[in-house]
Amino acid sequence: MIFKPTVWIIVAILLFLSFFTFYTIKETERGLVLTLGRIVQDNGVAKVEQPGLHMKWPFISNVVKFDSRIQTLDIEDSRIVTSEKKDVIVSSFIKWRIQDFAHFYKATSGIFARADNLLEQKVNDGLRAQFGRSTISQVVSENRDAIMRSLSSEINESAQSLGIEVIDVRIKRIDLPDEVSVSVFERMRAERQQVAAEHRADGEKVSETIRAQADEQAQILLATAANESRIIRGNADANVAKIYGQAYSQDPAFYAFYRSLDAYDQAFVDKNDIFVLSPESDFFKYFNSTK
Repeated sequence: MIFKPTVWIIVAILLFLSFFTFYTIKETERGLVLTLGRIVQDNGVAKVEQPGLHMKWPFISNVVKFDSRIQTLDIEDSRIVTSEKKDVIVSSFIKWRIQDFAHFYKATSGIFARADNLLEQKVNDGLRAQFGRSTISQVVSENRDAIMRSLSSEINESAQSLGIEVIDVRIKRIDLPDEVSVSVFERMRAERQQVAAEHRADGEKVSETIRAQADEQAQILLATAANESRIIRGNADANVAKIYGQAYSQDPAFYAFYRSLDAYDQAFVDKNDIFVLSPESDFFKYFNSTK
């Protein structure tokens, strides 16, 4: 079967028309149909095309597609002034997505770069307002989470005019400018040195107290020990005297003899020891005794 040239022309025209009539929306997209430049509405509300295959009027209608996923905008090196009149360099990011596609298209013409510029301006304005009420230490540590929550709420409310929902705003990094870093570092070092000196002074005070208490306890212990030693020695001397007395009372002659022997033993320690004494001395009376 041979087709006539007109049939091929009709088929070509139909294919050409179908190319401008049918369109697809991806899973990650949403679309708006514009007819003669105006957004197509359904019951007075802008019609947002969902993922799938759709039709439109060829040549008089066109489709604007939007990425419906969460977008990330990085904002680098914004110079912000704190309540202390100190400049800081802030890097942040914002998570956002389109909430009202028709409103977003009217505000930005569907250009994401324009939306990013408008959001960046809003974030920087919000950061200046928040940091202007806070000190460096507060924005770095103490009130950082509260500042971020307040900033997210403010920017989300402001971004409604763009048809955008702000999901989160976070600070990535806070740096000091080079001309400020040195002075801030010196001030921080001076404060740390002052705190260290106070700690050292407190430590010296505590150590002196401990040493004084230790010396007092040592003196008490030494005095107590000396007193106890005197008592023990006194008791021992008394016991010795008592024992001597008892021994002497039992046999005075033997006791005197034993004491003389003990004296000989203590006196003649070495063979070369010499005593010059009279033989009739009491020291040798037991040597001279024949009884």
